[in-house]
Amino acid sequence: MPSTSPLHIRDLSPQEFAQLTESWHLIDVRSRFEYALGHAPTAINLSLPRLLMGQVPFLRPWVLPQWFRALPPDQPIAVICLTAHRSPIAAKTLAALGFRQIVNITGGMMAWQQSGLPSQNR
Repeated sequence: MPSTSPLHIRDLSPQEFAQLTESWHLIDVRSRFEYALGHAPTAINLSLPRLLMGQVPFLRPWVLPQWFRALPPDQPIAVICLTAHRSPIAAKTLAALGFRQIVNITGGMMAWQQSGLPSQNR
């Protein structure tokens, strides 16, 4: 059973996430290099350091891409990293930025690939 925190963050396995029917923005918070080695087909790369720096209002326009800054707070967002060490930090950061529907993919890309879900290289 997925857990729900007061910050509107749910933990889902890669398989559970793949079964969701809503339209989610999947953000891969690994480095650009890690992302290039293999990522979920719909994932967009936005590294955790950039996301963290984006919490500082005057840095936001320089470190967060326009597509991210344009997302409405009710946009469902899922985050993934390599092993689910960085993605919980990213999920909490997204909640602090005002997003209300956040999924942390447990096990990260390691679990994603072990589950046999598709991935692609850049």
